[in-house]
Order: sequence, then C-alpha cells, then structure tokens
Amino acid sequence: MKKLINRPEEAVRQALEGVVALSPGTNLLSDENIVILSGLPDAAARPVAVISGGGSGHEPAHAGYVGRSMLSAAVAGDIFTSPSSDAILSAIRAVSGPAGAVLVVKNYTGDRLNFGLAAELARAEGIPVEIVVVADDAALRDTVAPNRRRGLAGTILVHKLAGAAAAQGNCLTDVAAIARSAAQRVSSMGISLGTCILPSVGKPGFVLGEKEIEVGLGIHGEPGVLRREIASADELVELTLRTILADGKIRRGDEAVLLVNGLGSTPPLELAILARSGLGTLSTAGVTVVRAWAGTFLSALDMPGFSLSVMPVTSDDLPLFDMPVEARAWPGSGHLNTQLVATPDRPDNLPVEAQEDQVIITFAGRRLQEIFAYAARALIAAEDELATLDGITGDGDLGASMRRGAEAILDIPETAFSSISKGLSSAADRVRKAIAGSSGPFYAAGLMRASRHLAKIEDPSANDIAAAFSAAVQAISELGGAKPGDRTMVDALHPAASMFKDQLAEGLSPKDAWQRAVTAAQEGMRLTIDMRPKLGRASYIGERAIGSPDAGAAAVSIWLAASGTAVQDAA
Repeated sequence: MKKLINRPEEAVRQALEGVVALSPGTNLLSDENIVILSGLPDAAARPVAVISGGGSGHEPAHAGYVGRSMLSAAVAGDIFTSPSSDAILSAIRAVSGPAGAVLVVKNYTGDRLNFGLAAELARAEGIPVEIVVVADDAALRDTVAPNRRRGLAGTILVHKLAGAAAAQGNCLTDVAAIARSAAQRVSSMGISLGTCILPSVGKPGFVLGEKEIEVGLGIHGEPGVLRREIASADELVELTLRTILADGKIRRGDEAVLLVNGLGSTPPLELAILARSGLGTLSTAGVTVVRAWAGTFLSALDMPGFSLSVMPVTSDDLPLFDMPVEARAWPGSGHLNTQLVATPDRPDNLPVEAQEDQVIITFAGRRLQEIFAYAARALIAAEDELATLDGITGDGDLGASMRRGAEAILDIPETAFSSISKGLSSAADRVRKAIAGSSGPFYAAGLMRASRHLAKIEDPSANDIAAAFSAAVQAISELGGAKPGDRTMVDALHPAASMFKDQLAEGLSPKDAWQRAVTAAQEGMRLTIDMRPKLGRASYIGERAIGSPDAGAAAVSIWLAASGTAVQDAA
C-alpha cells in the first residue's frame, strides 16, 4: 500500500485540519471531527441548519460543502464508518437554534441509526430536527425496495437545494420538504474500473481482471450488482443512463440537472468525456439538461470510476441551484455552453489550393509520395514499440504521436505532389497540426526548411536532395538546440544526412548512398543507448535513461529504413 498519510488512525483528523485551513469561514471543533460554519449569529437568530456527514473517505464530501448557503456542519466518522450519535448531537448543538436542523443522511444502516438517535436526543433538548434520507441508487431498482437503496452522489444535489432554501429563510418544515422532494427525484448509478484501498486494511477489497469492471456499486469499495467487460466511455454512460431512465424518475420532456462524479482517481479528462457523453445521451432521450457539473464530489477513496446523478427540476429548483455558495468543493453555477464550436475566419491572404485538373504530378513528386507512404506505414506499425521506448524516459506518447503524423501524411492529396518542394511543404503543414508535443514542431521545421531549399529547383538532383536533407537536420537542431551526443533524434538524423551527402560525393549511386545513410542512422540510434541525456524529458532522469535507445532516434531509424525500402523497390 502506498498512501500519502502519516498514521492511519490520524488520517481523518489531519485531513479535516487541512480542509479547514484552506476554507475561510469554517472551524473544526476541538474535541470532535466536525467542521462547522464560523461566525454564526446568536442561536436565536440562526436560520435552519443543514447538517450532513458520514464515514470519511468520500472527500470532498462532506466537509468540503460546509459554507454559507450549503451545509452548516459536516460530521466525519472514521473511514467508511458512520460517526457516533454523540458526535452528530454535538454538531446539532453547535450550529442550530430555535429554527432547528435538517439532517441529510445517506441510506446506510449505521448512518440512519446514529443520525436518527442524535435527532431524538436533540429533540429531547428542545431542538426541532427533521431527517431526510437519500436513497438514490438506481442500480438496485430490481434488487431491493426503494427505501432500502443506497445513498450515492445525488446527496450533494440535496445538500445544495436544502442549504440554499435554508439561506433564504425558509422554515424547518419547508427546508425539509424541499430536501425530501430532491431526494425522491434524484437517481444515481456508479461504475468502477477497480477497487479502493482502505488505509487501515492496506489491500484492495476485491480484484478485477484486466478488462473487468463493476457495474452498480456503492461508495464503500464493495462489489457492484454485476461484473462485465469494460467498454467505451459512451457505452458505459449509455448503460448507466439507460438504468437511471428505466427507474422512472426522469421522463422524456423533463428538464433536469446532471452530476458527473469521479470516484476518487478518475482524471478530469475522463470526467469531461463522460460529461460530453451524458449530455448527448440525455438529449437523445428527450431530456433537456439545464445545469450540469463534472468533478469529484463524493468519492470512494482512490477508486477509479464514476457515477452519474440525474434529477428532474422545476422552475422553483433553479434559483436554489443558482444561489452562490462559499463552500470550497461546490464548483459553481453549472450553466451550460449553448455554442460549443466556433468556425474561425479564413484570412484573406491565405493561398488558394489549386484545382485538381490544374495540377500536373511530376515523377519526382510521385516518388516522394511513395516514399512517404512507406515511411508512414512503418511508423504506424511501430506505435507500440515507440510507446514502450518513450515510456522508459518520458510519458509514452511518442508512438501515438508518430501514428497521428503518419496518418496525416497518408491523407495528403495527390495534388500536393506537383513537385518535391510542394509535397514537403504539405507534409510540414500536416504534421504540424497532427503531432502534439515536441515532435510536431521538429518535423514541421525540418520539412519546411527542406521545402524552401528545393523551392526554386525544377528538377532536383540527388545532391540537391542531400543538401535539403542536411538543411532539414540543421533546422531541427536550431529549433531545439540539440547536437549529436545529446541523446535526441538528431543522433540518428545527423549521421544519416552527413553519410548521404558524403557517399554521393564519393560517387556512389543515390540508392546505395541512401542505404548507407540508413545504416548510419541506425548506428547513431544504437549509440544513444549508452548516452546520458542532455536535452528533453529524458534529461530529467539522468543516468536512469541509460540502457535503452532514445525513442526519437528510434523513430527516425524506422522511417528512414522504410524509405530505404521504398527506394530499393523502385530501383
């Protein structure tokens, strides 16, 4: 187990201390794991308090939602363990006045028992208390009665409406009614790609195969209602929303809000993809989403996965959702963008592409197209190899980057090869747009420099090609600052360009000179195995990079070798 904690038994308290330190307007009670609003008025002047809580491990719930117009207090138990009734009673006493308190409780036995007992104790002291239970798990629709379902991330939407209603000055009965209505309307479902690890246990609660996922699980690391093979994000969202819609709370023609929730270790990139899919799927189902949020709202420690919560809304709900809050974990209004895509204006001075019937494809241009095709197909085939090499010293994206560049090269229209210069220029334009990171600018700069070098030569000779190759390598070196021996792509490019030029000068045929250039590139790539990197990401790990070839140099060797094959086949 690898956890960024000190001692498991201190994790909850220390986490709350961190949360409160970053949340002006909150306090942590000295003798309980309870976060409360600070600066409350005298008890007689306090509005209805909204209190929630439960086991820890669901961060940012529940302490992250303590703030004006949301929760008045959050009571934290141990990891995945309900807080005691005494702790909950302490929270009620700390933030409530004669107006009373609404307790928002997720439908788990421990929470219901302890919050229920605390409510009875508070009522005995003269504090009016209402309990609202959230049981929004649609995955259990065919398994248990509605009142026995688990509480999931839809609870956060209940927090928002109840807190806003209390801040508006509504009485206890009305705040509780608004919260209950929301709890009855919201429907949620979760899917997990793996389990979580409790700090006190130190091992996963269950084990999934490489391609397995759990469908319809709760928030405590337990298995779901079924196990199945992983599918695309769109398919999993469709499965989740199909179940939620079948629950019957949301119908075609409804306006609704959508909460896309990460379970702990789902990155924002994936949550955004899920949100996109969720919005599209609901629209297709005839549901108009008027507010939506994506983020980690109620987690299960470090679990990878997501849940979706959908709630039909009325015109009375939207002002409550839109009311600003000071709670640090609430992301904001949830308003949607109505114009997703903008089409940029085309500058007037851009060249107009020639019509196909106006273009004459030269023999040299067609040969370049064939060489490009060989090189591109070789890079596509080598995607996994390059990803593995790049992953040793970097982020492993070179294989995918080279594939995207290769696909862009293969997509160049034939009309672009009216000359070698124009073919190279078109390739530069394609790879610049297709390849992210550093590889795109490097290859684009080299291709552009070579194109300019040949622009005024109608029928370039082998020596002209060699000079253009050297010019391209020089452009790459100038752009990145790399030189031979720095352990970069230049270690393969430079010896290849030099060898090609020198062998032509010695009288070798272009075909034989190119094959020796390919061999020089491969040897240059092999030499990088023992080099300490001086530039790029690999330089950050120093000597740890020694022992494997530079991925950029390997890519150069691959496409050069493939181009050599093209030359041989044409001979």
